[in-house]
Amino acid sequence: MTEPDAGDAAGDIIAARIADPVPVHPLLDGRPELGRGESSIVLDAGDGERVYKVVSSPADYYYLAADDRPTGIHFPRLYRDHGVVGKASNGYSFRLLEIERLEPISGPAEAVAHILSEAYWQGCEKWANLGVNRGRLALYHIAQEPPPGLPGSIVQAIAALSDFIEEYPVQPDILNPHNLMMRADGTLVFSDPVFLP
Repeated sequence: MTEPDAGDAAGDIIAARIADPVPVHPLLDGRPELGRGESSIVLDAGDGERVYKVVSSPADYYYLAADDRPTGIHFPRLYRDHGVVGKASNGYSFRLLEIERLEPISGPAEAVAHILSEAYWQGCEKWANLGVNRGRLALYHIAQEPPPGLPGSIVQAIAALSDFIEEYPVQPDILNPHNLMMRADGTLVFSDPVFLP
């Protein structure tokens, strides 16, 4: 069973969180932990602009560090890939990435995220008979026939994410509210929209 973060409101989705300790590494020693996901640990880099993200899922690593990853205003900025820093209990290597610091969504970004998540959910329901591929098809159709109120830059980002997912053995996940975040300027960012099936 997982414990909610102090900031989780009643009714929020509470996902499993990685239980592994922070790997021993000079860049991580003594850094405050900001949060955990199912396969990642985020630590404060100390400058207010960057974080250290320790990832144990190949899906996260591909999405954040592959040469052909989606890039642009709605995708996280990678500053540096520090390589392998240990092994996780799931059997995968821990990799240390230095990425931009993002914030929980609020305001206009939250409204856009709601439109997007609703369209994605409807697509998943529509294509439920396709099993694990329903998310891929839902994402593709959002890019082809976007719902009203979705900004053009988000539609372009969805198309780029859809193309990326077709090239890698990953599935989309934009239903979890923690997988969409924003920059301090309010720009919606797809912080963690993929997983290994």
